[in-house]
Amino acid sequence: MVFSSTPFLYYFLPLVCIFYFILPRKFKNFCLLIFSLLFYFLGEPKYIVVMLASTLVAFLFGFLIDKAEGNKRKAFLTLSLVLNFLPLLFFKYTDFFISNINIIGLNIPLLKLVLPIGISFYTFQLTSYTIDLYRKNVEVQKNFINFACYIALFPQLIAGPIVRYSIIADQLENRTHSIEKCAEGIFRFSVGLGKKVIIANVLGEFTALAGENLTGALFWWLSAIAYALQIYFDFSGYSDMAIGLGKIFGFDFEENFNYPFISKSIAEFWRRWHISLGSWFRDYVYIPMGGNRVSSYRWFLNIFTVWFLTGFWHGASWNFIIWGLYFAFFLLAEKAVLGNIFKKLPKFISHIYVIFFVIISFVIFKETDFSMLFAFLYNMLNIFAPLSSEAIYYITSYLPVIIIAAVGSTPIMKKICTKITEKGGEKVLLWLKPLFVAAILIAVTAFSVDGSFNPFLYFRF
Repeated sequence: MVFSSTPFLYYFLPLVCIFYFILPRKFKNFCLLIFSLLFYFLGEPKYIVVMLASTLVAFLFGFLIDKAEGNKRKAFLTLSLVLNFLPLLFFKYTDFFISNINIIGLNIPLLKLVLPIGISFYTFQLTSYTIDLYRKNVEVQKNFINFACYIALFPQLIAGPIVRYSIIADQLENRTHSIEKCAEGIFRFSVGLGKKVIIANVLGEFTALAGENLTGALFWWLSAIAYALQIYFDFSGYSDMAIGLGKIFGFDFEENFNYPFISKSIAEFWRRWHISLGSWFRDYVYIPMGGNRVSSYRWFLNIFTVWFLTGFWHGASWNFIIWGLYFAFFLLAEKAVLGNIFKKLPKFISHIYVIFFVIISFVIFKETDFSMLFAFLYNMLNIFAPLSSEAIYYITSYLPVIIIAAVGSTPIMKKICTKITEKGGEKVLLWLKPLFVAAILIAVTAFSVDGSFNPFLYFRF
């Protein structure tokens, strides 16, 4: 079940809201937990046991870490982290390691395991709890219902954002509900829904096109641009929906995207893109390794380690590792040379630089098959190939959506709404919001009935 599906919008969500708001405060987390487990069970009935077992292990080790001192405390943390990461390593990376071992001439059969949905996200959430508890940044959670609710909470369970326990700990027991906050959540959810169904899915149709007859560098560049925008609208749309649903139930999740395509450097891009993942690696990997307060050699090693892991987290394939190290190279280059150069140049040049290399990065991200990757890059660089008639047809058909998406990836609309509010048009926007929500629901329903929606791209991570 996905947020943009008819069963979720018209059956699951209304049902959970009815039970949640009629139950007394002390039962609200239990209600969310039951419906969250049902939500996960409907999508992954076999692997719900894996999630519950991981949750129970982290919960029990929390008590051991809290009570222990000295080396015992560190030992319990280490064992907890090992047990926490074992399911992720087993399900996500076993076949990757077997495939690479088989290169030397072995013939070990692949397990062909199905990846449990959301395991990359809830593993990191469990990790943040145990590490923060070890650092004494949070207090041990003594209520299993509350702890399991934090891990299984359906708005952010499947594809993030990665919600840290330290941020949500107080909200699990003390959060406010109001009509204003609920209305804000509904609007935010609708914005994400529109991003996903009306923009990302249509862009997905264009990026899925491939064939020998589709020649011309313009087509392939537009395909690469469309894929970068598809990823953005797909994942930021999911994050908007998660944040919106959280507000409906009284939670305040942190932002996960902040208009990354307006960045003037790769470093800035990653401060704006998938913020919860970047901050997680910063606080739990980069800083503990010494950050930038070490020798140059060690700092280089820290950067490459973090970005190797960032790429590998996204998928068990060499293209993801290359994608991560690709960004490590540019981050180091900016720190060493490019940063000083771009300070002396007009801002639009640094912006073009970011857009160009980010688009290339998403081609690497997209193609797990290296022959397909090289073919894609070759077609992008083959400026002498004429545009085929099929390519012209698809370009003219999808170009308006690509332009709308490009404009929508900037804060232009936000600035327009701010200007309207400053000039006394707040009441107009207040009346337009319900109409916007209704229009989105009608459009999404039409797409769903037509069978024109796709699963979220980050479900596979």
